[in-house]
Amino acid sequence: MPHFGGVPVHKRLQAAVGTLERAVMVRLVERLPVYGTLPSEQLGGDIAQQVTLGIRSFADVLRTGELPDQVERAAIRESSARRADEGVPLEAVVGAYHLGAEECAAQLVSAAEPGDLHDVLLVQRQLLAYLRLVSCEVAAGYVQERQTALSDEQVALQELLSRLLEGDSPQAAADRAGVTLPPGYLVLSIGMGPHPDELRPGVNKPVVVRRKLRRLRNELQRHTAGVPLFTLSGDGGLVLIPRDAAADAGLDTADRERLSQLVGQLRRVCGADLLVAAEAAPPEGVAEAARLADDVRAVAQASGRGPGLYLLDDVLLAYQLSRPSPARDGLASLLGPLDTRPELLATLRTFLACDLDRRRTAALLQVHPNTVDYRLRKAGDLVGLDASRGADLLTLHAALAAHDAVASDEPGDDGAATPNQRGEAGLTDRAASRWRGAPGVDAHATSGRRLGQPRRT
Repeated sequence: MPHFGGVPVHKRLQAAVGTLERAVMVRLVERLPVYGTLPSEQLGGDIAQQVTLGIRSFADVLRTGELPDQVERAAIRESSARRADEGVPLEAVVGAYHLGAEECAAQLVSAAEPGDLHDVLLVQRQLLAYLRLVSCEVAAGYVQERQTALSDEQVALQELLSRLLEGDSPQAAADRAGVTLPPGYLVLSIGMGPHPDELRPGVNKPVVVRRKLRRLRNELQRHTAGVPLFTLSGDGGLVLIPRDAAADAGLDTADRERLSQLVGQLRRVCGADLLVAAEAAPPEGVAEAARLADDVRAVAQASGRGPGLYLLDDVLLAYQLSRPSPARDGLASLLGPLDTRPELLATLRTFLACDLDRRRTAALLQVHPNTVDYRLRKAGDLVGLDASRGADLLTLHAALAAHDAVASDEPGDDGAATPNQRGEAGLTDRAASRWRGAPGVDAHATSGRRLGQPRRT
């Protein structure tokens, strides 16, 4: 048991509890401004009480040489959890204990005499051990409370997202989540390619995917005013971005430019190619907008479009041809002879996506241009349509769109295919591996039509 000037140190500390408590409270407000913003009732009540308990607890450590037991540790955790619930930053909570320790040390050491050096070192060791334990308990209590709160927040936000996607009234769910419903949402359907690290042998793929998604979510939140809602997996998903525009306002050219820039930034940050379809809708129209955005994205991927942003105006023909009808089934059947020759279908698809450029097609498929010519001739012989003849070109484009749509409707397809699977259906393995470099229209170009409320077909 350490002594200063012949008096047990713990008795000196116990005798100075009142003075030390007042001194610590003054330093808390001066050095940690967040404490000065707390209500006076809380500051002079719970906070002051915790300061007193901390001083008495350290006095017991000096008396017994033993660190606080489980009961005292639980009390420290509970106090830290209350600060977390009140929004006091963790660094301020830990800092308060250190300021208290500094004040106690200054009070005690002032009474030490030259012959007390051994006991001074002993008190120092006990103080450091006490602070180490307290800091760990404070952090544990704080983090546990925040995790619980974040879990509750996430559940509430997911409930709000579910209500919006199901077309139900979202107001009650928004109130539970503490979210003010915006006038509208930008609904983004995202197809996400792999991060390069996902393709490297021996790399922990789940870790890479989580890092990719975390960067994407963080960047979305950084660029969003309000609370974005999302459901994402490693190959894409759905994002709702709050929008201040009038509920019935469509996407104009300026909106498209901003969205294109956002998609480009998201692509750079997460390190993976993104193919994104966007729609705008009021809260009550999110369910329909989400279905349309997902269809537009699937059509864009299936038709060989490259990464970037797409609206319905970009894929009007392919979208219309993908809708169920007798004509669609007839068009799809034109390519039936190629179902057993996937290399021919992949070559035809890539040739059309490359604007009839055989060298680009060969480079993308990693074959010789003469191989492209041979495959195109063979495909033409089987289906009776020539991709080099203008009269057949539109029919082939339409047949491909219809073929992909019918393939996705076949029995056994539950609609749960991943974005990459839908976009790469029918491609050879080598072509599929180059999805990120797939050619297509300029994703940032605007059509000649005014970009307004998407037309329903």
